[in-house]
Amino acid sequence: MSELVDPFGRDISYLRVSVTDRCDFRCVYCMAEDMTFLPKKEVLSLEELDRLCSVFVGVGVKKLRLTGGEPLVRRNIMWLIERLSRHLASGALEELTITTNASQLARYAQQLVDLGVKRVNVSFDTLDPDKFKAITRWGRYDRVMAGLEAAKQAGLHVKINTVALKGVNDDEFEKLIDWAHGEGWDITFIEVMPMGDVGENRLEQYLPLSMLRGQLQQRYTLEDIDYKTGGPARYAHCEETGGRIGFITPMTHNFCESCNRVRLTCTGMLYMCLGQEDSADLRAPLRASDDDRVVVDAIHEAISRKPKGHDFVIDRRHRRASVGRHMSVTGG
Repeated sequence: MSELVDPFGRDISYLRVSVTDRCDFRCVYCMAEDMTFLPKKEVLSLEELDRLCSVFVGVGVKKLRLTGGEPLVRRNIMWLIERLSRHLASGALEELTITTNASQLARYAQQLVDLGVKRVNVSFDTLDPDKFKAITRWGRYDRVMAGLEAAKQAGLHVKINTVALKGVNDDEFEKLIDWAHGEGWDITFIEVMPMGDVGENRLEQYLPLSMLRGQLQQRYTLEDIDYKTGGPARYAHCEETGGRIGFITPMTHNFCESCNRVRLTCTGMLYMCLGQEDSADLRAPLRASDDDRVVVDAIHEAISRKPKGHDFVIDRRHRRASVGRHMSVTGG
């Protein structure tokens, strides 16, 4: 068991780390097209990220997920992954995973496997190249497809993460399921989360997954299963395809009661809850002392403030985000 237990008795064993707020896409539900990124001096160095992640492993974190922005656009990111892989080799860390848009996977997939990464989550919302361009603004469909093929060839297990966008990709959910399951991959659908000003109206984007599931059940036989990956998805087995479909529902049915996660930003801010603004600054103690105990004490203090649940809501009256920071800052 982890040393980190929150006030509600939940064992905190999963750390999601945003290694950069930068991305080579500008997805309409995640970022504004004209983003202002963090100054370099505020961002933790790779050496600092290694030290901080290693401190978390030392107090019992068993799963690390590297996120962004897009983690694989961070310069020399493979150095950090190689450093963290020592905890896999020692057995202190059970899993090191990555959330990516797959734009860089053609370059890095084999190296990731060689370093002990067994699976990746790939954010992918449409099989229509024109729609893909509209959703990602800057993304290149051909590069993502090449990245997915490279992942497959390298033996990386892929889970597709698809944000359900009303009026955008709600006509191709079945097509996405058939494609993903045909490749041997799981697919998880995610409700739009009200985080940051992205220059779009989330009321127009928002599609409750209860409606999506109802739509799917007209064609598929779905049976709820206990399968877990450590994240918030609830899974169903699809009889017709033999694959798994996950549902992440922060708006209609939150997943807080079993939350085992905290999130670390690339500036060293620890967020105990994705949907709350309360945070702890770990960069200051990290840079102030070579003694890891100071950092450990700051982590324990932060975990003692982890809330029972989040406050996500789409504000229909003022049309504003529940949480001011962008998803790319905290990490997906």
